[in-house]
Formats: sequence, structure tokens, C-alpha cells
Amino acid sequence: MPHETDLIHVMTFCGECSCGCPELFLEPAAPDERRVVLTDDFGQRIQMSLDQWRTIVDTAKSGALDEAVLTRI
Repeated sequence: MPHETDLIHVMTFCGECSCGCPELFLEPAAPDERRVVLTDDFGQRIQMSLDQWRTIVDTAKSGALDEAVLTRI
């Protein structure tokens, strides 16, 4: 498991509280399939490739992600 110092911070989602908001990092030394790192406020990590990340971003930009989530609530 890489050290936290190996991560490049990209963004904090929220950041207006001290709850340990989700964060997005890049890990340049990781294998391609694990280069993007998302952390949550419970200390969990999700690692994925840049291609997988792009798919999530494109889906969100198109509105399909909102539609998929909001129709299930």
C-alpha cells in the first residue's frame, strides 16, 4: 500500500466542514489500472484507471448519472 505522501491531491468534495470529506488523488507511481484514488470520510479508498475515471466523469456530464441515481430514490 503506498504512503499518503505518494498521492497528488486533486480535489476535495465539500471541504466546508471537518467531517473528512471525500477526496480525489492521483498516484503517479501506481499501475495504470489503479492510478486514480478516491477516499471517503470513513478512510476507505477506491482505485481505478484514468479511463474508468473518464467514464464516470462523462456519464456525470451527460446527466445520465443524475438520472440513474435520482430515479432510484
